[in-house]
Amino acid sequence: MTETNDAVRVRRTPAAHGELITLDAGALTVTAAPGLGGRLLSVTLDGAEFLYRNPRLLGDDLAPLPGVRPGPHDGSMADWLNWGGDKTWPAPQGWDGPGRWAGPPDPVLDSGPYTARVEQRNGTVALVLTSGDDPRTGLRLERRIALRPRSTAFGLHLRMTNTSATERRWALWNVTQIAGAPSAGPAGAEGVYLGRAGSGRPATVPLVAGTGRPRVREAAPGVLHVPHQDVVGKVGFPDSAGWLAHVGPERTLTQRFTVQEVPYPDEGSRAEVWLEYPLAEGLPHLGGLRPLDHVVECEALGPLTTLAPGASALLEVEFGVGPSVGPVEAVTPAGYWAGPPPGGADGRLEGIFVPYAAGRLEARGPAWAQPLVLGALEPGRACRVRLPSDQNRSPVLELTAALADGGTARVALVTAEEDGKRPTFNS
Repeated sequence: MTETNDAVRVRRTPAAHGELITLDAGALTVTAAPGLGGRLLSVTLDGAEFLYRNPRLLGDDLAPLPGVRPGPHDGSMADWLNWGGDKTWPAPQGWDGPGRWAGPPDPVLDSGPYTARVEQRNGTVALVLTSGDDPRTGLRLERRIALRPRSTAFGLHLRMTNTSATERRWALWNVTQIAGAPSAGPAGAEGVYLGRAGSGRPATVPLVAGTGRPRVREAAPGVLHVPHQDVVGKVGFPDSAGWLAHVGPERTLTQRFTVQEVPYPDEGSRAEVWLEYPLAEGLPHLGGLRPLDHVVECEALGPLTTLAPGASALLEVEFGVGPSVGPVEAVTPAGYWAGPPPGGADGRLEGIFVPYAAGRLEARGPAWAQPLVLGALEPGRACRVRLPSDQNRSPVLELTAALADGGTARVALVTAEEDGKRPTFNS
């Protein structure tokens, strides 16, 4: 059962790579390893893990296994110690010039030690992880992980700063690794879902074909789905609406981030998905990379930014976690819509909403004196939404849900079609 705290607790545990720092909000906990490139190694809800970790490098206690030596390292991709978890890199990636990041591995930003400090302000507890100054890119990276009590969401606020004496042009690139083995049975809901912006930009662009190109399908109008599959490759999403969600067998992890009408790396990609599966031999055209597990990478990118010496650029990613209750239709500031497509056979509006905070889901219409309460919300628990058919007469309904800071956010607009079609969600 999901429980919440009135305060976020901080635990610091010594480890061979320096220390582990855990922010514990009760149901939700996140654990970072500053000495391993400032990674998040664990995100759990009621003890259930969301992130992939390399079982050949780390034990269940997040400590290096015997014989494994953590520390800064460089070389080809075949030499990379991929610990797993969630980390931040600069983009674009490449090996053909100084304007591309030739990693991983990387001895500063990916595998070097980060400093750590804890901040507390207005009930929010934040862990701030800061890299060293990287001579190759001219960058210093900062990762600020912020939790509030009574919430199953957390913020990841990223900053890159040009510490060199010349202009540099980079984009922030956050990489979240999740286990992603294909289902044994017929293809289901598992995989990565991404919202489309309808910007006119390409829906997808092929980026890397290790053994092939990942398959992408349309899950619903305005929503793309990358199923779990046996392929090593990457696809980019220039038309990203600024949200993605990974649906696993039992758990769903969501991300929201702002997209802008400015240049982005990798043919304009605002989001990317990398897939890999176990191979018997390394891939020569990828630096000898030899995947050993099924891994999905959910990647959010910031715009390409020219930084004068001392200047910084930001990217904010809001994470949420909850149960897997079907394909994700939309991700909002207060929770995500999932399950079968909204709308019942009898014309009544139906859907499943998974909130990040406790409160009420309410509907407001222009002709109503009082909001209609659709359900009581518990963080991380699915709430089935059913709007009575006699309430569908209002042409536009606004649905709102609670935020952890005490405010509310719009989570959907429900519009009734004049031609008699059932109403639809428009988040």
